[in-house]
Amino acid sequence: MKRTGTAKWSGSLKDGSGTVSTQSGVLTNSPYSFKGRFEDEDGKTGTNPEELIGAAHAGCFTMQLSHMLAEAGHPADMLETTANVSVEPADGGGFEITKSHLQLSARVPGIDNDEFMKLANTAKSGCPVSKALAGTEISMEAKLHD
Repeated sequence: MKRTGTAKWSGSLKDGSGTVSTQSGVLTNSPYSFKGRFEDEDGKTGTNPEELIGAAHAGCFTMQLSHMLAEAGHPADMLETTANVSVEPADGGGFEITKSHLQLSARVPGIDNDEFMKLANTAKSGCPVSKALAGTEISMEAKLHD
């Protein structure tokens, strides 16, 4: 299976701007720019590649964990994950994605914390997006609620 994303850009790096679109149409000509990517901390001027990677990582990990919990006989009532993706200046110039930190909040009836954490850590390392980010530090905080 293949999925596609499309980016269009006009102008220079700092003064230009562009749009990104996805095959599904969820994103259609969504704006992105240097300012939105590297200078706008509130993230309201448009999307950026790191935000999209964060959404992909959170979604992939959460689906993987949901499957693993159900297979272990503990289907989740609720899983909510935020992936905080860090982009930093790279040695020698430019930028690099250095980290993806997963923050998980969960309600899973009938599971103890040790089993939950074991499955969450396995999902963290085993989901396809985590594998694609193999050169990136991936960390996780997980909270199991009653």
